[in-house]
Amino acid sequence: MTEPVSLGEWQPDRNLAMELVRATEAAAMRSTPWIGRGDKLAADGAAVDAMRRFLSTVNMRGTVVIGEGEKDDAPWLYNGEVVGNGEGAECDVAVDPIDGTRLTAEGRPGALSVIAVADRGSMYDPSAVFYMDKLVCGPVGVGVVDIRRPIGENIRALARAKQVDVSDIRVAVLDRPRHEQLIADIRAAGAGTRLLMDGDVAGGVNAARWDSNIDLCVGIGGTPEGIITACAVKALGGVIQGRLWPKDDEERQRAIDAGHDLDRVLEANDLVASDNCYFVATGITDAEFVDGVKRNGPFVRAESIVMRAHSGTIRHVTSDMDPNRWS
Repeated sequence: MTEPVSLGEWQPDRNLAMELVRATEAAAMRSTPWIGRGDKLAADGAAVDAMRRFLSTVNMRGTVVIGEGEKDDAPWLYNGEVVGNGEGAECDVAVDPIDGTRLTAEGRPGALSVIAVADRGSMYDPSAVFYMDKLVCGPVGVGVVDIRRPIGENIRALARAKQVDVSDIRVAVLDRPRHEQLIADIRAAGAGTRLLMDGDVAGGVNAARWDSNIDLCVGIGGTPEGIITACAVKALGGVIQGRLWPKDDEERQRAIDAGHDLDRVLEANDLVASDNCYFVATGITDAEFVDGVKRNGPFVRAESIVMRAHSGTIRHVTSDMDPNRWS
């Protein structure tokens, strides 16, 4: 038996992203019959099953470190599950077969199927605390924004760095009661909001992209989604900062017992220590940077984005598949 190798040592790793995109395509394809049908569990179940089947063919020795089990009561793609064909590099795998199950169920835009992969042992373990207060923006924000400062200061600083008026800044925030004051503060600063029904990953990726109409994504969302987003941010050269946000005293104590510093600001390299990481997403419903799955004549078309942090490569992949022969 050969000794385990990392993604960096494994020469064919540049092909890994193109193998992973087949798994996100599969999850997106299998979930589309459930778009707008009001059953998010059925949509998620179909996506989980398809992603798992395709991941079993990928040339890697992956361990799921951010999975479906605890969050969605799924029997597959749970934390600790081994995925891949057992060959190639050892790696951490983070999956979200549907980022935006409610968006899918209600037929709303912004649902994605997502996978992130990095060298084994390099992804932050978020198990003690499910939520994180996050700030994400693009490369212009490096050294400019700081989650420890009031949101109004960050907006004004980012506007100066971008050489635009504060009124031109657009800030994405999950539309949740916990963000009422944050939303009011953003608007009081003179910036506009883009309220997200769901889609924590898509919001962060949009904020980190240079060609997006979102400048900043802030607020409390999932810690697992933050780690997945960090893989994309590292490829895009942007900023991600986060602080763990226990939802109650019991979770706070568990975090302290696990050795977490709740005041610590976690940045991209804290969330994903390796620069050799990948982010892959396929649109289920239309998102800003990928279209959703659509019938295109006799074919079904899926659009994906594939990012590799080590090389800074961002690929856009369009696949036309015959649904009668697709597998």
